[in-house]
Amino acid sequence: MALSTHAVGKSYEPVTYAVGREKIREYASAVGETHPLHHDLGAARAAGYRDLVAPPMFAVVYASRSLIPALFDPELAINFAMLVHGGQEFRWAALVVGGDEITTTTTVKEISERGGMSFYVFETTSENGAGETVSIGTWTNIVRGAG
Repeated sequence: MALSTHAVGKSYEPVTYAVGREKIREYASAVGETHPLHHDLGAARAAGYRDLVAPPMFAVVYASRSLIPALFDPELAINFAMLVHGGQEFRWAALVVGGDEITTTTTVKEISERGGMSFYVFETTSENGAGETVSIGTWTNIVRGAG
């Protein structure tokens, strides 16, 4: 049976994440980021930021919440028993700092079959409260044993 691609272009309800100062510190510590802009409020303010600066890959924290409804969408019928993470890429724009509210929308960008596997590619677009794009993510999920 051929893989249905009718959901390509479908977008899901935006999800908003309030960026907390302590979450930035916790994330930075967890991934080994030692730059003072991620830990020291005084250093961040001295550098001209209103709060701690989130490391770039903090995008996973605020954007992944928007991806969940797409992954569980019955219309896509993703077989989780055979699902593997294929990859993720980000393009960054405006910096994210503590106190920001980031709103992310997920869109189905591609559904395809190759080599007996189904590929589900999603794009997340995240904006801050001023409407500035902070990141665009591409998330690739692979279902083994398609067809």
